[in-house]
Amino acid sequence: MLFAVDVGNSHTVSGILHNNRFIANWRLQSSQDRTADELAIRYHALFQMAKIDPKTITGFIVSSVVPTLESSWFNFAENYLNLDHPPLAVNHLLNLGGLEIKIENPAEVGADRIVNAVAAWERYRSAFIVVDFGTAITFDCVSNNQEYLGGTIHPGIGISLDALASRTAKLPRLDIDVTPENPIGTTTVKAIHSGMLYGFGGLIDRMIKVLSRELVREGEEVRVIGTGGMAELIRPYAQSLTDIDTQLTLNGLKLLHELNTSKR
Repeated sequence: MLFAVDVGNSHTVSGILHNNRFIANWRLQSSQDRTADELAIRYHALFQMAKIDPKTITGFIVSSVVPTLESSWFNFAENYLNLDHPPLAVNHLLNLGGLEIKIENPAEVGADRIVNAVAAWERYRSAFIVVDFGTAITFDCVSNNQEYLGGTIHPGIGISLDALASRTAKLPRLDIDVTPENPIGTTTVKAIHSGMLYGFGGLIDRMIKVLSRELVREGEEVRVIGTGGMAELIRPYAQSLTDIDTQLTLNGLKLLHELNTSKR
């Protein structure tokens, strides 16, 4: 079995792969001072609840945008799992299945962005844009030649809501838990909901239009896939967001593990 982990700034998404399918997955808050022993306590409890024997986990891969947590996860995997291969951490030097990183400094591209690009190429085998709704919203562009060209980074929905509440005197801190009845909000809460959902939906559509002009020639198709915790929430408000896969990153981790352990 493979234990795949994606460590983000706000949340850590992980899953157990068995017989080519994920039999368990979890979404937990990322704590930047978590030690390997603390990870072991937390995840062995989750394994037990899912009736998974840690001794049967023979593969491990992590993508992390939090350097201190990457080392903790490595120590956890080395000390608490029964691995057939050394644990893997995603970076631009791995075998990426032919994906070529074409940005100015390949070392600075986020591990999660590499993973998503690998997974989406396996799915489409043609030009695409991945929109990842995390702490930040990222757009990642891959050409018809399997070249990762870069993309754009925007403040995410959650931190935008936090900033709105912390920098204004009367606007409340809230979660986007309901869809607005109309674009014109008739209460403060409804106005914030409408501003966030229609506003970010418009951002998605505008950026897809702008990026597609650089990615392919006029008339050629660009596939668009959304992933991340809020992808389904924004989908009704972004016409260009036609495909959603909330497990895109986990699937990319599976592919990268196969590519780099001679299993593919």
